[in-house]
Amino acid sequence: MKWERIPLGPLQTNAYVLVHENGTCLIFDPGSEGEKLIQHILENRWTPLAVLLTHAHFDHIGAVDDVRNQWSIPVYVHKKEQHWLTDPMKNGSLLFMGEGITVKEADVLLEEEKTLTIGDFSLQVLETPGHSPGSVSYYVEDAQAIVSGDVLFSGSIGRTDLPGGNYEQLLQSIHRQLLVLPEETVVLCGHGPETTIGAEMDTNPFLNGF
Repeated sequence: MKWERIPLGPLQTNAYVLVHENGTCLIFDPGSEGEKLIQHILENRWTPLAVLLTHAHFDHIGAVDDVRNQWSIPVYVHKKEQHWLTDPMKNGSLLFMGEGITVKEADVLLEEEKTLTIGDFSLQVLETPGHSPGSVSYYVEDAQAIVSGDVLFSGSIGRTDLPGGNYEQLLQSIHRQLLVLPEETVVLCGHGPETTIGAEMDTNPFLNGF
């Protein structure tokens, strides 16, 4: 199993494609530039099975419908942010872009922590609110990786000054859900380079005391 990071759009939001050895794949946070993302997948002859969103801010959802329409695959999002997909005020696009970015409603709503089985993929859904109320992280033990969205970054953490953000809640999410994972776990961040749980435990200035 392997993964690829594909930065998309003006904010260079990281979409990730997790690829099984059989050629099937999962797409995480297709934020923009749907044609570019689709072309990359087609060129590699991968077969997408689903779109999984870590949260529903505009820069993580912009190409959702492009991808969904191309392959007729389901989209997953946490129930707390189900209406953000269709509401440009809630997803922040009107505030930050001056234009409304919306996509169709999700096909599957995540309501609790659980293990998802999609094709040959097994993912653990971890609720990690703080950056946004419905933020989730996807831990893939077989890949020794976690897709964290905008919860944890290399040397930083997600912002909490947006509607529904909560600084203390974010720190609790990181401490209780992420830092308990094996230190070699690769963190696939929503922006910027990858890191590891161990590296952030040792050097992240926001996590002093944890």
